[in-house]
Amino acid sequence: MDKSYNHNEFEKDIYNLWEKENSFTPKIDPKKKPFCIIMPPPNANENLHVGHARYITIEDILTRYFRMKGYPTLWLPGADHAGIETQYVFEKKLKEQGKSRFQFDHDTLYKMIWDYVEENKVKMEDQLKKLGSSCDWSRNAFTLNPKIIKIVYKTFKKLYDDDLIYRGERIVNYCTKCGTAYSQLEVDSVEQEDNLYYLNYGTIKIATTRPETIFADVAVAVNPKDKRYVNLIGKLATIPLTGRKIPIISDSLVDKEFGTGALKITPAHDPTDFEIGLKNNLSPISVIDDNGRIINSPEKYVGLKINEAREEVITDLEKLNLIVKIEKIKHVVGVCYKDKSVIEPKISKQWFIKIKSLSKNALNAITDKKVRFANTRYEKVAKHWLKNLKDWNISRQIVWGIRIPAFRCNKCLEWTITEGETPKQCQFCNNDSFTQDVDTFDTWFSSSQWPFATLKIKKGDFEYFYPTTLMETGYDIIPFWVIRMIMMGIYVTGDVPFRNVIIHGLVRDKFGQKISKSKGNVVNPLEMTEKYGSDALRMSMVWGALIENDISLSEENIKGQRNFANKVWNISRFILDNNQAAKSAKTNEDDKWIRKELIKTIGKVTTLIEKYKLSEASYEIYDFIWHKFADIYLEKVKDRKYEASKTLNYVLKSSLKLLHPFMPFVTEKIWQIGFYKEEKTLLINSSWPK
Repeated sequence: MDKSYNHNEFEKDIYNLWEKENSFTPKIDPKKKPFCIIMPPPNANENLHVGHARYITIEDILTRYFRMKGYPTLWLPGADHAGIETQYVFEKKLKEQGKSRFQFDHDTLYKMIWDYVEENKVKMEDQLKKLGSSCDWSRNAFTLNPKIIKIVYKTFKKLYDDDLIYRGERIVNYCTKCGTAYSQLEVDSVEQEDNLYYLNYGTIKIATTRPETIFADVAVAVNPKDKRYVNLIGKLATIPLTGRKIPIISDSLVDKEFGTGALKITPAHDPTDFEIGLKNNLSPISVIDDNGRIINSPEKYVGLKINEAREEVITDLEKLNLIVKIEKIKHVVGVCYKDKSVIEPKISKQWFIKIKSLSKNALNAITDKKVRFANTRYEKVAKHWLKNLKDWNISRQIVWGIRIPAFRCNKCLEWTITEGETPKQCQFCNNDSFTQDVDTFDTWFSSSQWPFATLKIKKGDFEYFYPTTLMETGYDIIPFWVIRMIMMGIYVTGDVPFRNVIIHGLVRDKFGQKISKSKGNVVNPLEMTEKYGSDALRMSMVWGALIENDISLSEENIKGQRNFANKVWNISRFILDNNQAAKSAKTNEDDKWIRKELIKTIGKVTTLIEKYKLSEASYEIYDFIWHKFADIYLEKVKDRKYEASKTLNYVLKSSLKLLHPFMPFVTEKIWQIGFYKEEKTLLINSSWPK
């Protein structure tokens, strides 16, 4: 053996050997209970980042462990087309080239994004391999795989037939920059300071942060318990600049303490106003279009962007002395989770899922422990969201994604829902001419079906591996993905999609700061694997913090784990280069002690891994190999190494097995050198030590 371990020399060949031996493909045995993880599919639009490295490491450790324990083990990989996420990234690339999405027709833009994603998908899969991912590539899935799309369409049709899908004109969260509607989960809430304008509406004064929407007002509402305005209810107010008369009504949703206690009602541009409008049969007026420009207003404002219109309206109101006063106010506004621009609530026709019954079934499954969260605090998060979900807007006004299989009759304009095929005849008027909806599905709609959809691609997989054993993912997508998978899994299959959920925290820098390009503290996992090896990066991904907690990472951490890999190599070199047993080997107290310590360590590590306490398990292995085995035992037996060779080989072999899930490359290489001929099996396929 060389004096030091050279990861660049061995890692690629080792991974190729695993693939050649089909080590990642499970051998299905109906008599055995399987272990299955469906990989959260990385977005196929950029290189993997350090967050990917963490969850890939966690899932691979568990996969390798249960494989060695004898379970038919499937870790199913995949990639996500990622809808608006990918289109947003691609549009940024276009902007760098001085181009825009508006320069291309639908099909051309789709093809351009497809080619971009295909190229990135191949790179991403290569990066996953560099991290040592022992997933079954023969089952590799993609959310735009025709078989996946067919399943997604079938689910949509089933929801429609069960009266759980409707096309409604409701107020939605709309990003005028991205050009699409979002669900409630894709809107971030931020506090910001704005002006609160007190305006004169003739008979009553109102307060608003949005004077540019006064042309969409259809009423002024006051709280029925507000004594100041009891005598005004039923009378008329006058909209400034237009003179249009609107009724003064009462509604309990009005906050008496905000502003003047009188609320201008703009149903087309505010969720609360929309609800008040519905209750009072008020017809909404839209004054902002999909591009964020003013419509249905006096001519001078038409076509202006929102902020431009606001300034113009304020100027004109001031000229007419219709602004009573202006105050500064701090309030919470919704912003797009992608580009952080202010969300524009607006009325739009979208496809919605009635969520009440679905969320109730998912909530019951968690309460009844059909789905178990390893950490109770995340169970509480999941339950909170399930109790507060609104109907899910699943249509998006973007090019990239799965097009909704809704077809509108060109004669009677009624909609027909199919499983993807164009209808032959309209059920309402017998016409045979249709136009397909141009909207695409929310990417989370297809992702919510990921566990059962991926397993239905290969015959027999769904029947054997579903429900899966475990879902492992980040805490930031519990509402986006985890609860939706539970809802849709139960609805489509009648059973939960997974039995257990473990949630991992974020990766932060050594000072505990969030890692971001703007802060200049990015740790590139691919650069780190080149420099220090995949094993070192993997070990640093679980070292020093529980899975559910954030971890602090620095290059020093990774370098420290590279030193550990070298320590394991040098221990092995000492033993294997002197691997000659004495003719009459004797066992002394030191041998008995290290064997006893090994048995204790195996027991501790086994228990900790099965409780998903990977950080503590890695520490136990590290402590045993570096301190107990190397610092204490090897120092004592240097003068009797041949006599102790049986114990040395036994402990080394068991140590390699213990460490393999965490540091698979260096352990597999040592195994090939020292034990492959004897064992006639790769380390990845060997049995867990007892």
